[in-house]
Amino acid sequence: MTERAVIRRIRQGATPADGVTVGIGDDCAVLEPTAGHRLLATTDLLLEDVHFRRRYAEPADIGWKSLAVNLSDIASMGGRPRWALVALACPAETTLDDVDAFYEGARDVASRHAVTIVGGDTTTSPDGWLVNVTLLGEAVTPLLRSGARIGDVVAVTGSLGRSAAGLAVLELPRPPAGVGAEALAAVTAAHLRPVPRVVEGRWLADAGGVTAMIDLSDGLATDLAHVAEESGAHCRVEIERLPIDPATRDVAQALGADPLAWATGGGEDYELLLTCGARAFDRLGEGLERATGTRLYAIGTVTVPGSGVSFVDAHGREVPAAAGFEHFVTGGRR
Repeated sequence: MTERAVIRRIRQGATPADGVTVGIGDDCAVLEPTAGHRLLATTDLLLEDVHFRRRYAEPADIGWKSLAVNLSDIASMGGRPRWALVALACPAETTLDDVDAFYEGARDVASRHAVTIVGGDTTTSPDGWLVNVTLLGEAVTPLLRSGARIGDVVAVTGSLGRSAAGLAVLELPRPPAGVGAEALAAVTAAHLRPVPRVVEGRWLADAGGVTAMIDLSDGLATDLAHVAEESGAHCRVEIERLPIDPATRDVAQALGADPLAWATGGGEDYELLLTCGARAFDRLGEGLERATGTRLYAIGTVTVPGSGVSFVDAHGREVPAAAGFEHFVTGGRR
């Protein structure tokens, strides 16, 4: 396997795309953004044995996830993703078939959102796989983390904790007893091949009424704290209102784990977390489900000026909640 061989294989999979004047093969891609739109730029780094293990993550899974996590960032801004740059470093013993599979996975999720891979880089790694993706997108008026207002509803799409449940299963030497095959497949797929809420993000941005939005990558406790800090407001979450699906609960019961801990701190759900005016919530929830099939759940309120997040039970008493992922903890693992 040589770099030129890899580039040839990547170019073979490339197709002409709107807005791409010059794609793979030159020193830079030449792109034409849509007039009147603002350019969105995001990047994510995935490292073997931090974000995935080769023991259970196939190259195509890694390719999918590396694009999906960036798509989720664009989704959280209500944007349209357009162009991706993919940098891949892998050990010298990696085969060309492995690299092909990686790019097939990346192109699979990219094609579902009309995203074109327009360049990147490849090199050898002394120890494990490393992937860095930069994704460019567009939006007329991006949704930010900083717009939450006192009295707003805090809401999330989909369900929480599923990816953490999937990771718990994948880390086991064998599947847990007492959990059905369908539930196991659902949670492991959520971890290996997360589905970014791009369509939902664009619909929410167009619908009006959303005041702040972020994607759930590091866990609800951590990501809502970002919204609270940027908005200068405190958020209160009713922990028993967190949406947790039956598959996640089945895995938690089999492993003796707390599904609420996975929901608040597990991370990598890649759902959308948003705030909206109280009067707008019903309209947004009904419209989103009708347009995309995805449900929107009210889980809390923006309460007072300040920052931080508190979790309360059904009686309003504050309860502890598992913290989200911390990137710089020694030995930290997704």
